[in-house]
Amino acid sequence: MPEQASDPADVTDNPGASRFELHADGRLAELVYRIRGDRLVLVHTEVPVELEGRGIGARLVTAAVDRAAREGLTLVPLCPFARGWLERHPDAASKAVIDWGN
Repeated sequence: MPEQASDPADVTDNPGASRFELHADGRLAELVYRIRGDRLVLVHTEVPVELEGRGIGARLVTAAVDRAAREGLTLVPLCPFARGWLERHPDAASKAVIDWGN
């Protein structure tokens, strides 16, 4: 049975590579970000097809929200996946300040 990623604690922040990472079944899922002053800019989410459908992308975005909230950063969701997920999950999105770029 495939390994299930159970919660945001499974996600590692790798600041040297500017990405949140989650390893499962020998694969790497990632959310690439950039820090721009007091902004955490979400650039791109990549989840291998073998890991899709397990909520891994959601865990990566949740880890970004948690970091932004903890460090007082404004979240800037340029990544279409991250933006869509945050729009569909207003409770999670409300934990951090978000610049929607409207």
